[in-house]
Amino acid sequence: MKTVQLPSGERVAAFGLGTWYVGDSARTRAEEIATLRLGLDRGATLIDTAEMYGDGRAEELIGDAIAGRRDEAFIVSKVYPHNASRALAAKACERSLRRLKTDRIDLYLLHWRGNVPLDETIAAFEALRAAGKIRHYGVSNLDLADMQALWRVPGAQTVATNQLLYNLTRRGIEWSLQPWLRERHIPVMAYSPLEQGRLLRNPQLSDFARRHGMTPAQAALAWLLAREDIIVIPKSIHRERLKENLGAVAFTLTLDQLAELDSLFPPPARAQALEML
Repeated sequence: MKTVQLPSGERVAAFGLGTWYVGDSARTRAEEIATLRLGLDRGATLIDTAEMYGDGRAEELIGDAIAGRRDEAFIVSKVYPHNASRALAAKACERSLRRLKTDRIDLYLLHWRGNVPLDETIAAFEALRAAGKIRHYGVSNLDLADMQALWRVPGAQTVATNQLLYNLTRRGIEWSLQPWLRERHIPVMAYSPLEQGRLLRNPQLSDFARRHGMTPAQAALAWLLAREDIIVIPKSIHRERLKENLGAVAFTLTLDQLAELDSLFPPPARAQALEML
């Protein structure tokens, strides 16, 4: 499995497992757990979740999926902005730990910027790290101005990632945010890399994938994986779909293929507001 280096020097799987809308149905629970375990088997050891996902049901399902295999997994979870104060973050983290059935979260993210001052959130994260409750911390859905404000906070220079909406049809971060992050060696964790499945029905991508011997999902994921500082976290609730998606790791897109995708899905020509789902 390809890996990406965090600012701390630790390397994590470049292909992770998303869990948005996972754990919501008893009917699909067994298959969802089996899919997460298959991901661990195949080296997709980073599992992303949040207290928001299903009001904690996704975390509970992950806790069951990693039972007996905790040390194989790199668990990412996110705290609501309104819980990102020093007092409330500690309580939110404890709730996530109970649901995950673990004693630590490997990477804890601020889900998006809210009204709690960033310096208070960083202080809360530092306290959680000092207590051994989390190992790394980072952010999600923060635009360039937010990141610049964050960077002025003591301790914030250790943020491990910015998790952002990024795929072939959502390239706005390339204008200024991604270069700023790259200069500081902060990797991007790309959520909804398949645009919640909509990219799979894109005729241009389908034609590209057919001509180059891959599926649309593999082409979209391989485009992201071609970058050294991108972690992808597609969601799969079926083992067969996960196997297909993992096939992207075997493809190394050529410069000509990357140029063709640029022509089909152009990079931004101007600054854009940060997009979120």
